[in-house]
Amino acid sequence: MAAMNCPQCESEMVVRDHGGASTLQCPRCQGLFLRGSDRGLLAELENEWHLSSGPTTQPIPRISADMSAPAPTTHQLEARSFLDELFG
Repeated sequence: MAAMNCPQCESEMVVRDHGGASTLQCPRCQGLFLRGSDRGLLAELENEWHLSSGPTTQPIPRISADMSAPAPTTHQLEARSFLDELFG
């Protein structure tokens, strides 16, 4: 991808690779430019991510008299999408 200046702040944009798609990102204002073909590739990668890394569920336990409250869990922030993993 050819070098270009950011249309917003005129800084030179930096080429970055995201899972096979190339983008130009402004280091100053974080503006992002990508070609239509790369946008399509990112959409395909996003769909694949959801198919392979989508949320999983656990079965609901049966309620019984001897049950106690579950121990508190620490939730880690997980990526909600493939793009969160790339740009997060």
